[in-house]
Amino acid sequence: MIDAMSRSVLFVRPRPAQRLTPPRRAVLLMAVVLLMAAPGCAPTKYATLRPVPKSPLAGPLKLMSKTGPQPSKRTEQFLRVYDLTEARKGDPREFLEQVQKVLDREPTADNIYAVAELSFIEAKKAEPLNPQLALDLYGASVLHAYRYLFDERFRRFRNPYDPHFRGACDLYNGALESGLRIACKDERGLLPGQTYTLETASGSWKIECSLRAGPWCEEDFERFEFVSDYEIQGLRNHYHTYGLGVPLIAVRQNYPGEPAAARYYPPNLSFPVTAFMRPLPGGDPDSAGGDALRHAVLELYDPQTAVDTALGDLCVPLETDLTTPLAYFLSDSTLGLESLATIGLLKPEALLAIGPDNRKPVMGLYMVQPYEPGKIPVLLVHGLWSSPMTWMQMFNDLRASPEIREHYQFWFYLYPTAQPFWLSAAQLRRDLAEVRRTLDPYRREPALDQIVLIGHSMGGLVSRLQTIDSGDDFWRIVSDQPFSLVQAEPETRERLQQCFFFEPNPSVRRVITVGTPHRGSEFSNSFTQWLTSKLITLPEMLVLGKHKLLVENRELIRDDRLLRIETSIDSLDPRSPFFPVMLAGYTAPWVKYHNVIGMVPKRGLFGKLAAGGDGVVAYESATMDDVESELIVPADHTTIHAHPRAVLEVKRILLEHLAEMRASPGGPVRTATSPWPRPPDSAPRPTPQRSLGNPSRSADPQNLPVLGTGA
Repeated sequence: MIDAMSRSVLFVRPRPAQRLTPPRRAVLLMAVVLLMAAPGCAPTKYATLRPVPKSPLAGPLKLMSKTGPQPSKRTEQFLRVYDLTEARKGDPREFLEQVQKVLDREPTADNIYAVAELSFIEAKKAEPLNPQLALDLYGASVLHAYRYLFDERFRRFRNPYDPHFRGACDLYNGALESGLRIACKDERGLLPGQTYTLETASGSWKIECSLRAGPWCEEDFERFEFVSDYEIQGLRNHYHTYGLGVPLIAVRQNYPGEPAAARYYPPNLSFPVTAFMRPLPGGDPDSAGGDALRHAVLELYDPQTAVDTALGDLCVPLETDLTTPLAYFLSDSTLGLESLATIGLLKPEALLAIGPDNRKPVMGLYMVQPYEPGKIPVLLVHGLWSSPMTWMQMFNDLRASPEIREHYQFWFYLYPTAQPFWLSAAQLRRDLAEVRRTLDPYRREPALDQIVLIGHSMGGLVSRLQTIDSGDDFWRIVSDQPFSLVQAEPETRERLQQCFFFEPNPSVRRVITVGTPHRGSEFSNSFTQWLTSKLITLPEMLVLGKHKLLVENRELIRDDRLLRIETSIDSLDPRSPFFPVMLAGYTAPWVKYHNVIGMVPKRGLFGKLAAGGDGVVAYESATMDDVESELIVPADHTTIHAHPRAVLEVKRILLEHLAEMRASPGGPVRTATSPWPRPPDSAPRPTPQRSLGNPSRSADPQNLPVLGTGA
């Protein structure tokens, strides 16, 4: 239908001069892209609350039936064999004491399983009216399920093919989660360092909550939410592993004396945790003495650090969930994450203001996990009309790789996308220098000298500018006179100097650009530049400072085109004098570049309009010659960085980076204390040219293979 409509429209104006010239095609493409992006402008709920928590016990034990939870067939047989069917109708404590006596006489695996199941059922029935009794019974269920799984006396009888084995795992996890829910409702809540007491038919238990694996501190924990309460909607893939323990969502709080890196954490940051309860050795496990006091530890693990735990000579996998805590954080409506992209484009001064925590501006670098020395930072830089939210699909997929989790930590950069990209590049230089001073003031951490930058769209230009030595090349666009002659206020002068004069960051080792307009975009034309000038509200101080600069340096400035560029849309004009100089600039010899290009398949109206590119960036502008690899992905500009092939390519590059580091331990890895020298002025300069990519590639970009090829 759409194709037919598009053909009829074209037949109305058949004159060749009125066909899709570049400006007209750009306007049509912009309309299509805006329509495609419109659904994304609405608030997205990445995690929604389930009507009922998800539980694998709901079916086998009929938890949702009108008659209440019921024992399984094999547990009913246990009740019949030991004549306990009628006793189950009475007081739950008295009933479970009788069950415990059976277990004391005959401590078999099947009997222990029955006790664990019956304790869970009685706890579920008691919970509405007597939460404390329910907590005790849930604890008993956890401890008996643990014995079924790990008691040495049953090792040779334990059958992993018996449904009871998986059932015991579900009972352990379900009872522990139900008990933790009651503990979280207590006025003390559930927090590391606290101690809890349980009264069971086999005696009293003292349980201490303790952090085990992970970089978080006890003070970081404000509260917990439960993964089973939420259903993921906004993230494509759900990374959940199966084992023992309860996956939780931990919500962080600020506190006095927190680490210096905490200034880079967003408010209300949530992170994954798995709770595992371990009975400690000591006492007779079959004793039913009411005065017996036993001990257990409720261990909290960060699944980004540990995915299993040791029990004797066993390695027990933990039940983990990395995705739901991320989705929960992204769904926090109080943070306004969904509006950041539009605010950064239309009201950039809002990102320059101090954030609600009064510690730093809203714009800048963000971490969603604690800084860990020894892990390589991967900094993700978004593009025009975007924010760090655009990276969440890729981040979720990359973090699922154990090897990448072990060696990398992910950072995000937020900046106002209304301003010319070279201003954003200058701000990123300052922010990278600041984070180094904050985290490693003495420059002793080698992992911070292996930073990988990944930039989408305009973010790729911001990223590449971190690796270029400007000399006075960019200033020569404006003037033939020395910069020292510029007359301006100190703040304006410093900002101008940072934009035109810079050195490559010696800590950046790789740059991956995705859908980047290395030679500008036809989207930046007279119409879009006029439109954005009406929509974008620039900071008044910036506008007045630029006007004053032009007036006071009229004789000094030879070409004011660059200085009159006010918005990012203007800066992306293919005719901008900035691009030839940037393409011909000196790049740091220690940096390796990789490139990912989007190519919309020739299908439908959008495919025809976007022929030869991703709908925003043409292939001729996206391709580069100085890259280690270049991958063409069948995707449009707004989705290329979330495309599975792009994610796999980034994963491959990160693993390649690790392999190269391992291949040369202690080798020629320069540190941030010894920056690479700039070539002398007498060295030959490359001639600015419009690169068309590797000559060995097909001239028709639509016929290029979608598999990456080394350049």
